[in-house]
Amino acid sequence: MTDLENLWDDLPVGKPPTNDILRAGRKAAGAPGRRHRLLVRPLLTAGLATGLVAAFLAGTVVDGGDDSGGSGDAGAGDQPSHVAFQADLEAAASCDELLAAYVDRGLRRVTAWGWDEPYNPYWGRSGTFGTVIDELSVDRDLSLSDTNAVVEGYLSTNQRSAQDAPMTERAENSDTGTNVQEIGVDEPDVVKTNGDLLLRLRDDELVVYDVTGDETERLASVDLPGLEEGEIMLAGDTVVAVGIDEEAPRARSSYDVGAPLGTRVLTVSLADPARPEVVDDVAYDARLLSARQHGDAVRLVLSSGLPDLGFVHPGKQYGRRAALEKNRDQVESSTIEDWLPTLTANGEDPAQLLDCTNVAIPSDELTLDTVSVVGFDAAAPAEVDAIGLAGATDIAYESVDHLYLAASPSWGDGFDCIGCIGSRIIPSVRGGSTYLFDFKLDGTKATHVASGEVEGAIADRWAMDEAGGVLRVAVAPTSETGNFNSVVTLGREGQDLVEIGRLDELGRNEDIKSVRWFDGLAILVTFRQVDPLYAIDLTNVEKPSLIAKLKIPGFSSYLHPLGPKRLVGMGEGPVGGGRWGAQAGLFNVADLDDVHRMDVQHYAPGTDALAGSDPRSFTFIHDHRTILTVIQDRRSSLVGYLSVLRIQDGELHNRMVQVEYGDDVDQVRAVPLPDGRVVLVTGEDVEFFDLRDRS
Repeated sequence: MTDLENLWDDLPVGKPPTNDILRAGRKAAGAPGRRHRLLVRPLLTAGLATGLVAAFLAGTVVDGGDDSGGSGDAGAGDQPSHVAFQADLEAAASCDELLAAYVDRGLRRVTAWGWDEPYNPYWGRSGTFGTVIDELSVDRDLSLSDTNAVVEGYLSTNQRSAQDAPMTERAENSDTGTNVQEIGVDEPDVVKTNGDLLLRLRDDELVVYDVTGDETERLASVDLPGLEEGEIMLAGDTVVAVGIDEEAPRARSSYDVGAPLGTRVLTVSLADPARPEVVDDVAYDARLLSARQHGDAVRLVLSSGLPDLGFVHPGKQYGRRAALEKNRDQVESSTIEDWLPTLTANGEDPAQLLDCTNVAIPSDELTLDTVSVVGFDAAAPAEVDAIGLAGATDIAYESVDHLYLAASPSWGDGFDCIGCIGSRIIPSVRGGSTYLFDFKLDGTKATHVASGEVEGAIADRWAMDEAGGVLRVAVAPTSETGNFNSVVTLGREGQDLVEIGRLDELGRNEDIKSVRWFDGLAILVTFRQVDPLYAIDLTNVEKPSLIAKLKIPGFSSYLHPLGPKRLVGMGEGPVGGGRWGAQAGLFNVADLDDVHRMDVQHYAPGTDALAGSDPRSFTFIHDHRTILTVIQDRRSSLVGYLSVLRIQDGELHNRMVQVEYGDDVDQVRAVPLPDGRVVLVTGEDVEFFDLRDRS
């Protein structure tokens, strides 16, 4: 039996019953909403810190929602009210108090020209940006000797039994066909399926296909008016489309000119798939930072930015001092309606989205903004649970039962595509630490239960993960750290997220390019001249330890686990003559003390692996041992290929299929169906794709 056959014998067959596991976890916890990940994923947990988990289960975290154990001032016989902030964040006592906080901080931001420029990451900052400058000055043409892999093995100080040893796990697509970060948390995309129907959004048209026959059949379509750059989620027979509200005004501030200020949510009923119908139209005057789906519950994170208060500028009418005085008067005379976002449902008059007493006032370290966490049932998008934070956060990561908002001095690198809609990639906090806010999720409700900070910068949501109640983050260097990357673990102690473990010295003078998390393991890739791939043992969360480091040419910007023995990295590498192109690497991670690259697929110079910026363009078909990933060739005109990578005997066998041109390359998706077939979606076509090589 070959090594690869042994690998597949070790892999589970079929899709895991995620929904059943989640339901069982909730029942085991004893009440609706108590969905701790330790109960959700008992078979995947590997040697996590039992003391911390025990404290977590014993009630260290206060549940939100409406269980009898909640807090509130409800009278006898009444259900207790939902208290949105149960940790150190304090909600405003009144609209007057909230407005006073906005005005006080706004006066510090206003200038003679209007709102000042936010803190610029390119000026006066050590750490990450300095590393970027260093990287730009590096000649990426590696010598022949540099192309030889150099493996440096590091044995863990603790002996690990086979049962407790950290290992990778096979990543799964969501039930709707999307390659997602977190099992049980679905993400928007331009294509969704329930196994019988396939929905695709192209521009502002939602098209319904029947995929039960030998060929795909277009059933119907419906226009989604007012939606720009939209993506969709699917809950039962309801499609939730979310994107930019094309009717919303654009920002006019000096640092955000032209950025869209609105988010639109349209829901479509598929009760009759041949006659899809738009049934709800909800608009927010705030930008979309994140959209996620937990079963029938949809959660949005929105950013309102700074209000347009009609500022003046120095000129013939106003001198500099007079303009400043006038603009300060504008801030002081502002109303709470100027600062808080609105919701407009089905053509009705706009209504204030947030109650003043459901908006918390954070530390002055956070940039001024209003971030809203909005939850609703997919079938009732106008009935929302909404809470807010009077400060800026730029990253949202959701586990099965928690939402973490991060305010980081980093500026991200575009992993979260839907989170980039209409938002500017600017730091949301001054200084060298990232501020973290932990919210417990209960259906459509979110309850703040802990806060903390970590020295260093978090680039994007992929640099965050939660397992067993422990938050793990990969941080890049800032003025508060050395010039290296770190992996940090944080646990809840009462109302605080506190650092319980840290591993430094990962990739000195290098940038983090990708991170993949497992219950007791992290795989992290950094890059400057070569690609160090680090395997980090997290089974003891108080003492993360380096297991192995592998140095190879190029870097992996997206990592995808195939199971406990194999890992694929998509990224870039040298192809000779000083030129670079996309590459795919197959890694053996069966023995983490001896991680090594088994094979590499080099693509043509001037090509990009789109999975590095959008993991939804990557699909692994387990039963066929085949990877489908989109490769973009930008040498003359923009051409898109589907790279069909078949894994056999530890080698990658590639077949390139030209599928698209121009801007439509971003629309290409390979969607797996429950029956094992694959639908290829391109700019114009939706058709079954034959995985067999008939050449």
